[in-house]
Amino acid sequence: MTRKYFGTDGIRGRANTGVMTAGFMVNLASAVGTYFNANAETRRVVIGKDTRRSCYMLENALTAGFTATGMDVFALGPLPTPAVGLLTHSMRADLGVMISASHNPFHDNGIKFFGPEGYKLSDHIEREIEVLLDSGAFNIDPDYIGRVARLNDSVARYVEYAKTTVPGRIRLNGLKVVLDCANGAAYKAAPEVLWELGAEVITLGVSPNGYNINRDCGSTQPQAAARMVRETGADVAICLDGDADRIIMLDETGAIIDGDQIMALLATRWAQAGRLRKNTLVATAMSNLGLETYLAGQGITLKRTDIGDRYVVQEMRDHGYNLGGEQSGHIVMTDHATTGDGLVAGLQVLAMLKESGDKASRLTRVFEPVPQILENVRYTPGQAPLDSAAVQAAIADGRARLGDSGRLLIRKSGTESLIRVMGEAHDETLLREIVTRICDVIRDA
Repeated sequence: MTRKYFGTDGIRGRANTGVMTAGFMVNLASAVGTYFNANAETRRVVIGKDTRRSCYMLENALTAGFTATGMDVFALGPLPTPAVGLLTHSMRADLGVMISASHNPFHDNGIKFFGPEGYKLSDHIEREIEVLLDSGAFNIDPDYIGRVARLNDSVARYVEYAKTTVPGRIRLNGLKVVLDCANGAAYKAAPEVLWELGAEVITLGVSPNGYNINRDCGSTQPQAAARMVRETGADVAICLDGDADRIIMLDETGAIIDGDQIMALLATRWAQAGRLRKNTLVATAMSNLGLETYLAGQGITLKRTDIGDRYVVQEMRDHGYNLGGEQSGHIVMTDHATTGDGLVAGLQVLAMLKESGDKASRLTRVFEPVPQILENVRYTPGQAPLDSAAVQAAIADGRARLGDSGRLLIRKSGTESLIRVMGEAHDETLLREIVTRICDVIRDA
C-alpha cells in the first residue's frame, strides 16, 4: 500500500507550501498524538530541529497539535537527528520529532518521527497515522491539554554521549581536523566534541542564519573543506549534512572518502576485532560493486536493501546486525545509535587514524571502486517521466548494452522531485554514453 504523505525519510516538501504549512503540521501532530496516546503512559514528545528559518513555524505548529491531544512537549532546540533518537529513548518519551530536510536547501523542510526506542517509525505505523490524518483526529478535554518545556542541556547531553563512543577512550591530540557542519544542526555540538577530545579543530559552516544551511558547504558540497585541508595542512576533514546524520570525509590531499569506503574500513576492523555481528555489513543498492567484491574477499557478507537508511536499520534490527549504511554517508552503528550518526562515525575513523599513525589517504582507501556515475534529472511534481515508453526503451537498451559487465539503477528520489540515474561498469566510456542518453530522454519526457 502506497503512503500518501510519508516518503523514504518522513515527510518532506517546500516550506510554507503543500504539506509543509503550519495548518498541516497542527493536523499532523494531532493525528500522531492521537495514535501514540492510545497506549501511552507518559505521553511525552521531544522535538528537535535544524537551523532553517521555517523550523520556528513548524515547531510551534507541531507543539500546538501535540498539546491539543494531551502530550507534553520538550523542545530540544537545534540538535542532530541522531541526538533526537538518543534523547527520545533516554528521556522515556513516547515519540521523538526531528524537523529537518537533511541535505536539502533552506527552502525545503521535513519531519522525521522516532518511536519510544529511538528508531524511526515503520511503514505500517506511518500508514496508520495517515488514516487518522485523513479521517480527522480529535482534541481532548481542556483538563488534559499538554504542557511545554524547553530542555536547555540537550546539546550537552549529546556531546557527553558522543565522547563515550570513541574506541578505547582514545584522545585525538595531535590531529588537525577540518570540520564542516553545513551551517546545520551540529554547529554547536560537533566542534565541542572534537575540541574536548583533544583535536585541533578548524571549523566551517558554523554560522547559521536560517538561509545558509547546506549552501556551498557540508557533505554534498565539500569543496570549501577540501581547500581548507590543503591550505592548513590538516590531517583529515569531516563534512556533515544539515541534520548531521550523514558524513563525507576528506583525506589530507582533499580527496573524498565516501560512505562505502568508511563502511569498508569499519567492517574490516570490526571483523578483525570480533565486533562485527554475524560478519555482515548492510548497505543499499547504491553501494559500489567494488565494495561487495572487497568484502567477499575478506569473508564478510554484504546484505543489500532498498534505498534509504531506514530500510538499512530495519534489516539490521530484524537480523541482529550492528553495522550498515549508505554510500551517501549514512553510517549506522546500532551499538552506538538508532540511526545514521555522522559525528560518531567520524570519531571511529579519527580514532583509527590516531591509533595507526597512518595518513588518511592510505587508511581509508580500502578498496578500488568500480567506475560509477550518478546523475539527477529534475522534473515537475505530478509528472511521471519514468512511465514514458521512450524512457523505458532507453533504459532497456542501456541494460542490454551493458550486459553482465555492469548495472543500471533508475529511480525517483523519495525526498526531492528528481529522477536519479546510477550506472556502474568497468568500461567508463560506455557507461557515460549510456547514462547521458537515458538522462536526455528523461528530460525530453
